[in-house]
Amino acid sequence: MHKIWAIFRKDLLIEFRTKDSLTAMLFFGIVVLVVFNFALGSLHQAVRSAVPGVLWVAFAFSGTLGLNRLFAVEKENGCLQGLLMIPADRGAVYLGKMLASCFFMLIAEAVLFIAALVLFNLTVRNEIPWLMLVFVVGTLGFTAVGTLLSAIAVNTRLREVLLPLMLFPVILPILINAVEATDIILNSADYGALKLPLTVMSAFTIIFATISYLLFERVLEE
Repeated sequence: MHKIWAIFRKDLLIEFRTKDSLTAMLFFGIVVLVVFNFALGSLHQAVRSAVPGVLWVAFAFSGTLGLNRLFAVEKENGCLQGLLMIPADRGAVYLGKMLASCFFMLIAEAVLFIAALVLFNLTVRNEIPWLMLVFVVGTLGFTAVGTLLSAIAVNTRLREVLLPLMLFPVILPILINAVEATDIILNSADYGALKLPLTVMSAFTIIFATISYLLFERVLEE
């Protein structure tokens, strides 16, 4: 647990000093929201129905930018070998990186969600705890897969292109169920119907986090 916290803390300190990833994530996410706001501006009746999909498009694209930078500091400074020399299970490196990525993505999501409330003139009160639950579960699933694939892509020349190509087909179940759950919360308030998408996202997260944890050592050594 100490090694996981050390990796997590290192990534937080580096990011809060440079703000490279968060700045790019927020900028890109807000651009996506602004574009959709103009595109849906004349469809007042359909705006609230479209918001779940728009939100998760912004979340996914900004999250992918963050994942592209997840191992970039170690790669650019020749420190990937240093990660292998840490006297700890390689899975601890994976969990520390995953939690850091999840933390940054949740910060970006919070800002983007507030921006969406303003841009799309939405009112939410009782829905916020449920939305937070969906955002956390969806983000954990997204980063559980994304952390492993980011480690695979970091040693390639075209990692900015390769990572999305590998990531989006795999996380499609997370995105589909996250959009469905967000739509239920915002447009129907039938919270009983949340059980299925939340169960699918939770099962996906547990399965892929376990697989990624077990494969991470081999990926780093390659």
